[in-house]
Amino acid sequence: MAAGRGEFFRSFLEGLERKPAQPAPDRQQRRHGRGKPGPGRGQSGGWRKEQPKAAPSSVSGNDRSCPEPRTEKKKADFPKIKTSSSEENLIEKLPSEILIKILAYLDASSLFCIGHVSKLFHQLANDNVMWQKIYMSEFASRMWMPADDAALKVDPVEVEGRSAGHWKKMYLRTMAGQEISRCRRELRDISPLTGLPRQTEWVLRNLNVSWELTVHDCLGREITLQQSRAYFLESSVMVRWSGGSFPQYHHISSIQLHGVRKETLKSPKVRKPGWRSLILKLDVKRQPHRLIGKDRLIKLMYLPPGFIIGIWRGQSSVAFIMLSLHFHRLVEKSLLGSPVCPYIEPVDLPPVDNSDPEFGLHGYTLHFVLHNTGTEIMSGHFHQLSCHTVQIQRGLVELKVINRTNLSQHRSLSGNIKLPWRSDALEGSVENCCNITLTLLDEFQKPFWCVSSPACITVAKKTPSFDYSGEHFLMQHRDSDGQVKMKLVWLKEQKQFFLISLTVYVSVFKVNKHFSRDYGS
Repeated sequence: MAAGRGEFFRSFLEGLERKPAQPAPDRQQRRHGRGKPGPGRGQSGGWRKEQPKAAPSSVSGNDRSCPEPRTEKKKADFPKIKTSSSEENLIEKLPSEILIKILAYLDASSLFCIGHVSKLFHQLANDNVMWQKIYMSEFASRMWMPADDAALKVDPVEVEGRSAGHWKKMYLRTMAGQEISRCRRELRDISPLTGLPRQTEWVLRNLNVSWELTVHDCLGREITLQQSRAYFLESSVMVRWSGGSFPQYHHISSIQLHGVRKETLKSPKVRKPGWRSLILKLDVKRQPHRLIGKDRLIKLMYLPPGFIIGIWRGQSSVAFIMLSLHFHRLVEKSLLGSPVCPYIEPVDLPPVDNSDPEFGLHGYTLHFVLHNTGTEIMSGHFHQLSCHTVQIQRGLVELKVINRTNLSQHRSLSGNIKLPWRSDALEGSVENCCNITLTLLDEFQKPFWCVSSPACITVAKKTPSFDYSGEHFLMQHRDSDGQVKMKLVWLKEQKQFFLISLTVYVSVFKVNKHFSRDYGS
């Protein structure tokens, strides 16, 4: 049976690729051609001695006794036929029954991809009968079945009578449920330090999860890049893509990030393409970007939320792209979304406490890390952070983490602030740049605000400090959910930075939504 299917597809593809044959001369025309007097025939019957043919250059346009050679006449009479654009798309002219028969040989991931080719393929790729067969072939052996064989049969009329895409949704729901069940067992152990599952890195590595970047340029061309390296840290991972034929930086129109799980075959070195889960889709032209650092070879452009694009200095060529991903629900985002739709996080609202007038403004815990691709520069864990209603300003809840006036809270940074980079052939590091990974937990020790993003230090305009004589600097991060502000001082004698102030600002809108409050702005 398999051999027959293979033979059918081979002959089918050969028929599609075969060039149309040149049209033959009309039979009636060839018959008349034989009866016409040629150069070696007389006018009154009988045969004359054939005269030698004259060279084409010696024949004048008015001399009809020496016509052009027949081969030249054939070229003039039968020009080469050009196929129109409508004739090139031959496969869509096939009946729907044949196309569904062909699509039935594809797996689920390939059906998702081909459903975006055209409206016709989108309709065919959602066929209930086809998805019902895929569903049963994937999950029937894992389901409980009754002993009666008649109960195993599925009525085709009932399958086709379902709403369009019913079995496709069933397949996705079952697949997501199995992945969640498998992952939850490993992700139940929560770290009291970070509020995140301890085994996040182990699960991602064990399930062969990687991250794929799809870059589109202004001309509509698409470039897909596999990750070159992933740098895992305590609560985040930094992913680098390099070595691909990137478009020019100013020509990039959009970027898509997918989590990809590759299934391992019997041979441990052989992996087949697996599921792709869309994590984010970024419109580069509408997204603000800025320069955050440079060295003698490259300059770094920051593209929210968390992208770093390295550009060769003096050019517009992209050397590499890096992205920082926080561990919060990263497993779910990388596995449980579809190729075109990201995973939707569930909303877990805490219980409402109407007896506390400032419920939602106290009991916060912050885990804060400054790091680069492979080194932790500073790490801190801070409890019982709070704010009062009188401290809410400009729609932000202010949480003082390290107070400028409390010298006992100040912390030294181990090593210099720099961000190593690497392309295909070169490597280096950019000074005064690093990555911020922040995990803010609410009163119930649940992740409330999670950030992992690059940041750079700038010279402070005012340095009203009587405790430190060194030069003062600022480092900050801002997004729609809040802000982070840090003040640092450089001590020349110790040749290191000191963190003398750290303040976290959370959006009042985010607090009101999470705790069902109505604090003013």
